[in-house]
Amino acid sequence: MARTRPQPIAGRYDIDGGIAELAPDPVAGGWLLTINGTHSSHIHPDPTLLDFEYLRQMAAVIEDRYPSQTRLRVVHLGGAACALARYLAVRYPDARQVAVEIDAELARLVREWFDLPRSPLLRIRVGDARAVTESLHPGSRDIVVRDAFVGNRTPVHLTTREFTSSVHELLTPGGLYLANCGDGRALDGVRAEAATIASVFANVMLIADPAMFKGRRTGNVVLAASDAPLKASAALTRRLLSDPLPARAIDGDAARVFGSQVRVDEDSAR
Repeated sequence: MARTRPQPIAGRYDIDGGIAELAPDPVAGGWLLTINGTHSSHIHPDPTLLDFEYLRQMAAVIEDRYPSQTRLRVVHLGGAACALARYLAVRYPDARQVAVEIDAELARLVREWFDLPRSPLLRIRVGDARAVTESLHPGSRDIVVRDAFVGNRTPVHLTTREFTSSVHELLTPGGLYLANCGDGRALDGVRAEAATIASVFANVMLIADPAMFKGRRTGNVVLAASDAPLKASAALTRRLLSDPLPARAIDGDAARVFGSQVRVDEDSAR
């Protein structure tokens, strides 16, 4: 007889980087993980239901680009509860994924709480996202997803041109880089990141709620980059517009013009 997996227990948990709080979501269902007061992950019993809109946008880009039979090799920089990795494990059954999480205790708890795919389908590697990226074999990954935060901001050393070059080297030719950028209404950080990423990759695309692009709200912008053509197809555009929170994609020359800030280099980041 199959053993019943223990259910997560709501509460506050000490982790290496502070406090993790796990709470049931009475509206969407599933569990909401908060790290030091900031929403970090949402895990639904159905892995294909992603509550955070930026994760749905990332998933839409990936599925528009890669057929479901593709044996993707994916690195997630910033593991948390591995919501996107769970989703991709269903959509791409032959995928091999690594989630990099800097907090060892959080990584242990997430494995304990949730029914995550096991190695080799999904490995959780404890370490700094940049150090792990630079240690992996060049040209060995199809997709790199950057979703690492301290509070509501990405660590600066994961936004520089030098780091972006390391991601570029890690990807296969034409591979895909997806970065989650949280920012305020002025979008200065997103513009700088767009300029930085565009200085390394041949093509960039930005996806967000149209109100974000108009400076009417704070939130998340997904930056996608590749040396292969990167355009919002008709199917991707429809999917983004039909989302519960409709989104707009900016690509081509418009995306490069959007990245009008000075790029982030190691010296300027200090």
